Amino acid sequence: MKKKGHRPLTRVKNPEPNIEDPDWVIWAAWADRITFEEIEKKTGYKESDVIRKMRRSLKPSSFRLWRKRVNQKSIKHRKKFEYSRKKITSKIKKGDYL
Repeated sequence: MKKKGHRPLTRVKNPEPNIEDPDWVIWAAWADRITFEEIEKKTGYKESDVIRKMRRSLKPSSFRLWRKRVNQKSIKHRKKFEYSRKKITSKIKKGDYL
């Protein structure tokens, strides 16, 4: 009898929930690489709706930490992210490598 091979599951600290799950918005809001624009496209929640949901779902101290994190990260807003990338690439001279 042959042994059935199985692929080990990669476990992450906060795995992505199903998109129909109400917790998906909270998970996506904490994720650095998911912008508010992407959240709106997938769920219909605007940035203000996400903030309202986070305020209701998190403890006050956790909400403050999240807001501080979102305001410091330029990645959460597509326009800020693109602007910061332009600043970085404009500082690199021709012939330089990243």
